[in-house]
Amino acid sequence: MKNIYRDYVKRGLDIALSALALIILWPVMAVVAVLVAVKLGTPVLFIQERPGLHGKVFKMYKFRTMTDERDENGELLPDEVRLTRFGRILRSTSLDELPELINILKGDMSIVGPRPLLVRYLPLYSEEQAHRHDVRPGFTGLAQAFGRNSISWSEKFKKDVYYVRHVSFALDLTIIIKTVITVVTREGVNTSDGTTPDYFNGHN
Repeated sequence: MKNIYRDYVKRGLDIALSALALIILWPVMAVVAVLVAVKLGTPVLFIQERPGLHGKVFKMYKFRTMTDERDENGELLPDEVRLTRFGRILRSTSLDELPELINILKGDMSIVGPRPLLVRYLPLYSEEQAHRHDVRPGFTGLAQAFGRNSISWSEKFKKDVYYVRHVSFALDLTIIIKTVITVVTREGVNTSDGTTPDYFNGHN
């Protein structure tokens, strides 16, 4: 079904708003980059492949939030050890996500859409869940605005598919406003150590 906003307007807004955000926020990003370099080391960016529109893989940019501490065998220490207090602050405030504005400008992502997850999850989705890739992944999404880490994977995917089927300017605006409130109040952040929530295994 034709959706004028989704098919013709949304991408233009993504370009305009991400470009404006980069212009306004570059001083903040510069300060964060310097702090990351000093407190966590270089490179300051964490680059990871994620599936985007129609499952096409792209490189997503984030500020790093963990050190590269290793054990005597050269293996990286567990996340909870490498994630510092500074890294937890970056994650809880979503400052680590700011480089994704570049992904939005490039067309890898959208301001609003299902969050881009790990490539290894692709074969684990049900046919219904796989529809989350029918639109560009987002800087924020319905599941992040209304639940964040406090809801199950199945609930997140239901919200993702709902969004895909009901994309509209009004819904996007609602999600953006609720996301700001969620970040400010830290609503839905339920991992005590700030590490990544449990991985999706196809059942949870």
